[in-house]
Amino acid sequence: MRTILHSDLNNFYASVELLKHPECKGVPVAVCGNVEDRHGIILAKNQLAKSFGVKTGEVLWEAKKKCKNLVTFPADFSSYIKVSEAVRGIYGRFTDNIESFGIDECWLDVTDSLKIFGSGEEIAQKIRTAIKEEIGVTVSVGVSYNKIFAKLGSDMKKPDAVTVITPNNFKQTVWKLPAEDLLYVGKSTKTKLNSIGVHTIGDIATTDEKVLVGLLGVWGKTLYRFANGFDDTPVAGKKTEESVKSIGNSLTDYKDLYNFEEVKTLILLLSESVASRLRESGLGRATTIKLSVTDNALKTYGKQITIDKPTRTATDIAKIAYKLFYQLYKWERPVRGIGVAVSNFTLGTEQLSIDTDIIKDGKKDRLELAVDGIRKKYGNHSLQRARILQDPRLAETDIIGGHTVNPKTNVCGNDEI
Repeated sequence: MRTILHSDLNNFYASVELLKHPECKGVPVAVCGNVEDRHGIILAKNQLAKSFGVKTGEVLWEAKKKCKNLVTFPADFSSYIKVSEAVRGIYGRFTDNIESFGIDECWLDVTDSLKIFGSGEEIAQKIRTAIKEEIGVTVSVGVSYNKIFAKLGSDMKKPDAVTVITPNNFKQTVWKLPAEDLLYVGKSTKTKLNSIGVHTIGDIATTDEKVLVGLLGVWGKTLYRFANGFDDTPVAGKKTEESVKSIGNSLTDYKDLYNFEEVKTLILLLSESVASRLRESGLGRATTIKLSVTDNALKTYGKQITIDKPTRTATDIAKIAYKLFYQLYKWERPVRGIGVAVSNFTLGTEQLSIDTDIIKDGKKDRLELAVDGIRKKYGNHSLQRARILQDPRLAETDIIGGHTVNPKTNVCGNDEI
C-alpha cells in the first residue's frame, strides 16, 4: 500500500510577506493584485485577516470595510517562488517523488522512505517541524494511501497540523464531509449532486455509479472512485519531470474572464507565442498539447492530450487547446489566467503524401514561418490577428517576447488530477 502526503503551506503569500515584514506580526495582513488593473483584488490573507471575514477574491474596499486596520502588500512572486523552492528542498530530503499542485502545495510519495524515516505520520511531522523552524512558515500535511484523501487531510486541520486518513478510518473521517470538499467538486457540480439528494462525500460514495454517470457524465465515475478511496493516480516524481522538455507560456489577464470568447482570445495569443518559440527552437513538432486554467480563487486545473499528427502551428495548437478547455473547465468561477504548453517533440522528415490535409498543413506552416520573418524584422506587434486586436490591452502585450522553454516541468495526466 502506498503512503502519500499532501503538503499545503498555510496562507502562503501572506506568510511570506510576514517573513519580510516581521513588524506586522499580530496584524491582519493581505496580499493584493495590482490595484489599477485588478481593482485591488485580495489574493491571500493571514489567519487574523481571515478572522475578520476577509476572503480571497474580493476587492480591497470590501475587505477594508470588514477590517479597517488591514495591512496590504502587492504580490511579490519572485519571493514566493524562492520560499517555495526552499520548502521543496526540505521535501527532497525524504523523497524525490514530488508533484507540485501550485506554488504552495505538493504531493509526496514516501512509500520507499518508510524504512528510513518512519511512518507517513512521522515523516509528515518531521517535514512540518523543519519548515517551521528553518523557513518560518507553517504547513498542514495530509497523510493517506492515495492523493485525493491526502489532499483532503491537509485541508481538514489548519494551520500547522498533520491529519492521517487510512483505509480503516476514511469512512468515519471523510464521508461526513460536504460533497464540495472533494477535489474538483465546484458550485455547479455541487448543485447537480444536491438535486438528487447527494450532500456529503459519503453520499457520493454510496450512490449507484450509473446514477452519477447519468448526472455528470464520465466525471461521475471519477468522483465515485475518489469518494471510495479508489484513486490510484501516481505522484509525478523527479524522474518523470526530468524526462520531459516543454515549451510554454502563461498569462494572468488584466480582468476576470466570464465567457469562452474572452478565453479564446487569450488561448490564441499564448498559442502564437508557443508555436513561434517551437519553430525557433529547432525541436521539430509537438505531439502533446497542454492547457492550464487558473480561476479567480487561484486554483489551477490542467489537462493534456497527445495528438496523432505532430504540429508546430499556432492554429493547430489553439484549436486543440480550445477543445481541452471545453473538456476541462466547469465555469464554477471566472477565469483569471491561462497557460499553454507543448512537449514530446518529433524530429526528422515527414513522409511525402498527396493527402489534402498534409497539403493544408504545409500551407499553414509556410504562412506562420512568413509571419515569423515579418515579426523578426519589424517587431512582434507588426503583424497581429484580428481577434487579438479586438482587445487593445492584450494587443499591446508582447507575449511572444516573453515565451519560456522549460527543461523541467510537472506533467498532469490526460484527466484532471
